[in-house]
Amino acid sequence: MLEVRGLVKRYNRIPAVDGVSFTIAPGEVLGYLGPNGAGKSTTVKILTGLIEPTEGKILFQGEDVHRDFTAFQRRLGYVPEEAHLYPHLGGREYLQLVGRLRGLPRRVLEPRMDELLRLFGLWEDRHSPLSSYSKGMRQKILLSGALLHNPELLILDEPFSGLDVNTALVLRTLLRGLAAEGRMIFYSSHVLEVVERICSSVLILRKGRVAAHDRVERLRDLMSQASLEGVFAQLTQQEDPEARVRGILDAIRS
Repeated sequence: MLEVRGLVKRYNRIPAVDGVSFTIAPGEVLGYLGPNGAGKSTTVKILTGLIEPTEGKILFQGEDVHRDFTAFQRRLGYVPEEAHLYPHLGGREYLQLVGRLRGLPRRVLEPRMDELLRLFGLWEDRHSPLSSYSKGMRQKILLSGALLHNPELLILDEPFSGLDVNTALVLRTLLRGLAAEGRMIFYSSHVLEVVERICSSVLILRKGRVAAHDRVERLRDLMSQASLEGVFAQLTQQEDPEARVRGILDAIRS
């Protein structure tokens, strides 16, 4: 189980994340939502070790991850929102590098990465430099690298970005399959329709604080909303999109 307790991150005394707590049990997919600037990316960076929290604890399987953060990182797979890859490497070379950094023996790594390249439709381009890959292809390489070592915890930041419809359908089904096998999945996204379909529970941030944390069905019932989109708009006090559209149309007509 992943347990986050009272997570705080301040920049110049201003909190970007303010007292956030949640748990992800084996088999659970947590949707992590919020408008721009709510603290989603900051939380992801803390979980993956890119920045240090100001306060709070992160426990994995009951142990404080900061006692041995390297050991914790070995047990997680991470797909960042932006694909920062080595442009001169081929797709297969990149997966070889990731696998070796993860400590996978060659007899395990070689067939596994080749199979992932085939299944993600990248086999024909496996020797092409990553600089020539489209955004969707780079996303597939990131997903392959995150899954290569069969992690217990997946941290996904907009994983569907740039994917074609067929690959998105495969990934959606894959996430359900991984959860069914007991993986823990932290899924940060703006695409509420996908979150509603694959997440067992959601946490909604507003200005760094938890505005709601519950199962999607229960939130819809409590907020008397027909969709997660309605719940999100109500909790984060988003402007009526129709009113904004009318304003835009008025502006370009004037």
